[in-house]
Amino acid sequence: MQTPVPATSTVSRNPAIALVQPHALPILFTLFGVIMGSWAGRIPAMAERVHVSHSALSMVLLCGGLGAVLSYPISSRMMGSLGARKTLLFSGLALLCVLIAIGVAPTVPLLMMAVLSLGITASTFDVAINSAATSRETRTGKSELSKLHGLGCAGGLAGATLGSLMASLHIMPGTHFLMLAGPLAALLYFAYTMLDADDAPATVEKKSFSLPRGPLLFLGLIGFLGSMAEGSIADWSGVFLKEHFGASDGLAPLALSAFSVMMLLARLVGDKLKARYGARPLVTSGAMLGAAGLMFAVLSPNAYFALFGFAVAGLGLSLVFPFVFSAAGAQGPAALAGVATMAYSGSLMGPPVLGAIAQGLGMQIAIAYVGGLAALIAFVASRSQMLK
Repeated sequence: MQTPVPATSTVSRNPAIALVQPHALPILFTLFGVIMGSWAGRIPAMAERVHVSHSALSMVLLCGGLGAVLSYPISSRMMGSLGARKTLLFSGLALLCVLIAIGVAPTVPLLMMAVLSLGITASTFDVAINSAATSRETRTGKSELSKLHGLGCAGGLAGATLGSLMASLHIMPGTHFLMLAGPLAALLYFAYTMLDADDAPATVEKKSFSLPRGPLLFLGLIGFLGSMAEGSIADWSGVFLKEHFGASDGLAPLALSAFSVMMLLARLVGDKLKARYGARPLVTSGAMLGAAGLMFAVLSPNAYFALFGFAVAGLGLSLVFPFVFSAAGAQGPAALAGVATMAYSGSLMGPPVLGAIAQGLGMQIAIAYVGGLAALIAFVASRSQMLK
């Protein structure tokens, strides 16, 4: 009796397709970065279009984090009924539609609804691609999630740069996102067809919210703290340079650029470092390095020294998310979705908490607080048995 050949193996019989298959996940991670970077790069233009105040803009941005937290029942049910491959296709197409809706939203309430939807669709897509990636890691025994997250960083930088170019050409966000959606949808479908992944539904708990338990709680806590730290640096590092050092409008955004570029470069070599040293030592020592970099920025005599501190922080915190998601994904899609939900709740809480600290105690104390979060990541990571 002849043994049936799996569907994924049938596809790979074509040499041309077999050559493209390994690049499907890198394409998907890069594409996700481009989408999120494009959205972030046009936030000022969208805020200006609907005449939103700074306080109202904070509420709009909070809707994205809230949507991410509320996404668990959607992502878990889609993974349970469709599997990772189809979930990433449907959630990715929905994400592109939501991006267009954000670009054309005429009022603040509608913009808030669209950004809430962005949080839901983006986190569902993120869970699906990370689940596909960790499944491939388990199947091949080869670590690659750090490189894939690095490509996501590269896509984010490309999307933000494209957004800046579109803004300089006075192209409205709605038109920009509409121009982007068609090619990205085609690229998404191409990568979906080439993805060497199982379509079998995943076994997940059908709950409205799932807080990780036992050893997974440590992973969720690391993700929560890492998300708080990254989100706070993204939103407030430029403000710190501007308010504390009087940096110009051109120099202040370079704090986030320095942080992001070093994070990208470190993630591209993270998988090789993991194979040699293991995930736990890298996350622990890296978080301590990140804390040192942020304290250096706080105590710097001028903005240029502070830029170096933020670059060191990006290097130190770069491997937190890839290795936490890899460890959670190895326990199955339900574990990954639960840890991801806890992590995304950090992105919801981090920037507003930092803003409150800055308002009451000043920006130096606020950035020092982020350094404290990085040190706490190191403490929790050193006690996590699932980071290997």
